[in-house]
Amino acid sequence: MKKIALSIIVLLLSTSVYSQKEGGFRVGLDFGFVPASGGGGAMFSIEPKYNIKDNMNVGLRIGGAAVVRDINNSGSTSSAKVAANGSYVGTYDYYFNGSGKSFVPYIGAGAGYYTLANVEFDDSANTDNVVLDAKGKMGGLVRGGFEWGKFRMGLEYNLIPDSDLQDLNGVNKGTVSNSYVGIHLGFYVGGGKWGK
Repeated sequence: MKKIALSIIVLLLSTSVYSQKEGGFRVGLDFGFVPASGGGGAMFSIEPKYNIKDNMNVGLRIGGAAVVRDINNSGSTSSAKVAANGSYVGTYDYYFNGSGKSFVPYIGAGAGYYTLANVEFDDSANTDNVVLDAKGKMGGLVRGGFEWGKFRMGLEYNLIPDSDLQDLNGVNKGTVSNSYVGIHLGFYVGGGKWGK
């Protein structure tokens, strides 16, 4: 599997340098890791984008993250499994030094809707009859990174309001933090060239 991944990265980097051109359309595909307290997880996203300028684009990121982490339950910590959370986020990216360069840093931000997952506790003795308030929430993200050829690497922070843990009577038993940091790697297709 590592050889296949390495071969794909080498192939992408060895092709001609394509990136964005004003009026162009491109699609990015990213895979990543989510570090978390007491665990971690994986993330993925697909993001169609429209280049409003040579160094700016707007897009719609459709993604998900699956994370295992510790949850604070009335002062004690329990290990829990959190299933995949989905996101539908409008994005804006700004690129620095894009003209004639193959290595281009960027920053970006976005806002949108995050669907939240159910929680499964590993230690059910301490968390009987506790459920997650799993209503979807509005949230945002900030991100930065670089593009090199068709390759893209970045760091993002998804800011999502916390959810409550409640017993069957609706009494608050603690909270679950929904925000997460993601480190992602990916590539894109389309959009034209950086330089002339």
